Amino acid sequence: MKNKLLAAIGVAALVLATAGTAVATNYSLWINGRNNANAQAGNYADFTYWGPTTTAAGVNKISVNWDGSSRIADQNYRVRDALDCYCTGDNWCYVAAHSAGNLQIGYALSLYGGSARTKRNGVVSGGQCGTAAGGGTQTGWNIKWVNVAAGAAGGSELADVGSWAVSDALTQDLKTATARAMYDHNQTRSKWFYMYTGAKGVWYSEAFMPGEDDQAVAYHSSGGTAGSGGTRLCNPSVSSCNDLTTGTAANEGGSAKWTNHDVKFRDSSDQYNHYTNGNWGGVVGLVRANMVANAL
Repeated sequence: MKNKLLAAIGVAALVLATAGTAVATNYSLWINGRNNANAQAGNYADFTYWGPTTTAAGVNKISVNWDGSSRIADQNYRVRDALDCYCTGDNWCYVAAHSAGNLQIGYALSLYGGSARTKRNGVVSGGQCGTAAGGGTQTGWNIKWVNVAAGAAGGSELADVGSWAVSDALTQDLKTATARAMYDHNQTRSKWFYMYTGAKGVWYSEAFMPGEDDQAVAYHSSGGTAGSGGTRLCNPSVSSCNDLTTGTAANEGGSAKWTNHDVKFRDSSDQYNHYTNGNWGGVVGLVRANMVANAL
């Protein structure tokens, strides 16, 4: 009887000691790229841009959903709102970005990643994310790493030549010179960007883009290569063009990658294009598989 009483007291003490202690949660944030008209901006459960909602895509997957057509600066608040909600306090995030979503997360980290952020609890009610127990602020966000599929942080020559609708404000930001000058791409707040490239181009993209491309962005962009313009980079099988190297090392010919940018996958067999095709397709499929395996 005495032993049972002591055990009960021990359990009660443990409950009291842990009462009010926040439970840390990991989330997988997915930041869309261009053309997101069919999804509801700000709806974290709407995966229309990517594919079936039932598809696994990392622990506690969240669809950030910005409109995919406005200027990066005008819609970046939606990315920051999601980061504040799910990546502060005791909670941590894995981030996956596609195409112009690369510009969105890069812009947020470079320009706002050193600012004070209110700690949130990851619970959305009435369109607002709740404040974490105990409140307070922190500097920047709790991000483990960033996976980038077909990244457009270096812009696209298709925007340069006006191949995309000129009425789309985002196209102006996607011009190579504009995208590269938009923010300090080397300032990632020590977060690693893992780049996944595609090289399944077609005649119209190959006519305008230097080196390998995935039908929308060239290797210089999807491979995180630094500089003011688009360097011509290819797969090792193309002898007339310098190679995009995997990892963080400079490319053949000496062009460097931005700080904390690591080419995780180079499409040496020209198998992957830019587009999700409503089913987590193209280069996004590679990032999704990595998120399933490692965003835990």
